[in-house]
Amino acid sequence: MNLLSVSGLSKQYGTKTLFNKINFGINYGDKVALVAKNGSGKTTLFKILKGLEIADEGEVVFRKNISVAFLDQNFTLSEDQTIQQLIDNADNPFVKCIKKYDEAIRLSETNPNDASAQLMDDALTQMNELNAWEYETEIKEVLSRLELNDLTQVINTLSGGQKKRVALALVLINKPDLVIMDEPTNHLDIDMIEWLEHYLQSSSLSLLLVTHDRYFLDEVCNSIIELERGELVEYRGDFEYYLTKKAEREMMKNAEIDKAKNLYRRELEWVRKMPKARTTKSKSRVDAFYDVEEKAKQKRTEKKIELSVKMERLGSKIVELHKISKHFGDKKLINPFTYTFINGEKIGVVGKNGAGKSTLLKIILNELEVDSGKVQTGDTVVFGYYSQGGIQLNNDKRILEVVKDIAEFIPLANGTSLSASALLTRFNFPPEVQHSFVSKLSGGEKRRLYLLTVLVKNPNFLILDEPTNDLDIVTLQTLEEFLDEFKGCVLIVSHDRYFMDRLVDHVFAFEGDGEIKDYPGTYSDYREWQQEQKLIGKKNSANLSVVEGNGIAERSRSEKEDTEQKPQTVSVDSPKKLSFKLQHELKELENELPALEEKKKKLEIELASGITDYAQIQKLNTELIALTTNLDEKTQRWLEIQEM
Repeated sequence: MNLLSVSGLSKQYGTKTLFNKINFGINYGDKVALVAKNGSGKTTLFKILKGLEIADEGEVVFRKNISVAFLDQNFTLSEDQTIQQLIDNADNPFVKCIKKYDEAIRLSETNPNDASAQLMDDALTQMNELNAWEYETEIKEVLSRLELNDLTQVINTLSGGQKKRVALALVLINKPDLVIMDEPTNHLDIDMIEWLEHYLQSSSLSLLLVTHDRYFLDEVCNSIIELERGELVEYRGDFEYYLTKKAEREMMKNAEIDKAKNLYRRELEWVRKMPKARTTKSKSRVDAFYDVEEKAKQKRTEKKIELSVKMERLGSKIVELHKISKHFGDKKLINPFTYTFINGEKIGVVGKNGAGKSTLLKIILNELEVDSGKVQTGDTVVFGYYSQGGIQLNNDKRILEVVKDIAEFIPLANGTSLSASALLTRFNFPPEVQHSFVSKLSGGEKRRLYLLTVLVKNPNFLILDEPTNDLDIVTLQTLEEFLDEFKGCVLIVSHDRYFMDRLVDHVFAFEGDGEIKDYPGTYSDYREWQQEQKLIGKKNSANLSVVEGNGIAERSRSEKEDTEQKPQTVSVDSPKKLSFKLQHELKELENELPALEEKKKKLEIELASGITDYAQIQKLNTELIALTTNLDEKTQRWLEIQEM
């Protein structure tokens, strides 16, 4: 069943064509991701679907009698209403049905007659047809998962992230047939993102979304449509399939353009020499020539953005945190925490919203004082800070002026330098748009320009707070490659699991109440470890309940024996004996664990001894990370066998 049909849709602003006669549709059950570079026309397409803009040509048709919900990046809410009022005033059949039912109850109690009885029968029938009895429970589930527990809060008192969660909640509780979403995971922590993944997977709603979160895309969507250079191409598969097929398609297209250019040169010579008297055969050849000319003048696939700015030299002393702590009132954000940063390491910072991640970044940047402890920063450290809120770019300035205000020429890693204009071109701001005003840029393009202003200052310690928000996938892939080769320190706060797994060596995990755990391994490794700990906690809790229950039973038996003065035989199950294989594995682990602990201790002492050889430090740090991971795995296995 087709829910949305888009056919022959075109839109142009001045000389810029956003899309040209594109066609696509959404069927019942489809979950489709829209992928496009910033500034390609995603937001304009969404506005046309919503009816806020008019296309130059083509049509958008929604199936009759279906409900459609939109979640925009730049959404608006009634600022003077509470969350509860927004829910009560929601325009959906469930709310209307419940209101009708409540009114029927009121009338049947105050004025019982045949009319009110009929009204009650109608209301009950509608409640049953819509299964509205479960609606309140579902609302509570959605609000609880999005941590919107105080429904009396007025919208204008909420933070930007809380407002985004309210907007998302309003979309989900309306239970639409088709949802159109723009970056739904922005401002959500990992638990919320994983819950939203599961909710969208299991629900019957159909979906069209824009997202930069590639794990989310893979988990939720069953196809990808890409808007590029005004054309729309569909890929039926996951993100890996999309990348493979896109590369194949671009290779074939470039080969066709090269072939057309060769043919165009030969045919151009013939056309110039062709006699004026044209035969039918020569006329058809001329017509074919114009087709070849059009194909030959197509642009080849654009090169990736190149990030290769020069990094200032980083000395042996970088940043040292000595027992730092930070509280805000009664809330503990950082309990005494100690860490010495090592050149070349890439650390992810994870935790719930409000746990203290941004506070730690500001302390390292010396923008915030600690309550106790000390922060020591090396003389050669040059910070590059990409903040979650971005910077306030002057909308009245031209794009080129923004970069020139920092430097006219920018040194590159290979020893050469680039002009501000050439660097902008590398960042997908071609010369024809560089003299445009910042106000003309899309939200994602502004974020890309902001990233450029951070990198051109040649930092050697990058601190990135949610760098993936609003960046297109092409820019993200290039940023990942740049950070992978970056020789300085990198500290990343992000809820983008793909981005984190691609880059980080270990994780600072904010686990609540000011506790920060330094976990070796990727973000996914840490999440798996978290899940294992939860399972162990549940098992231990269950075992404790059994032990306590047995204890009560034993006391009860004992009291009964004392009363009756009769000996009774109590049957106790003997503990299960480990198999020979498990006994052997347990014995080996008990021999290995102390040796691994000792080796780890020696490596830590050697790293803290003050060595200055960078290669040696890197080698020792790599060994320590691998050893710690191995030790954690073996300790976990030892605990599992002990439980058996």
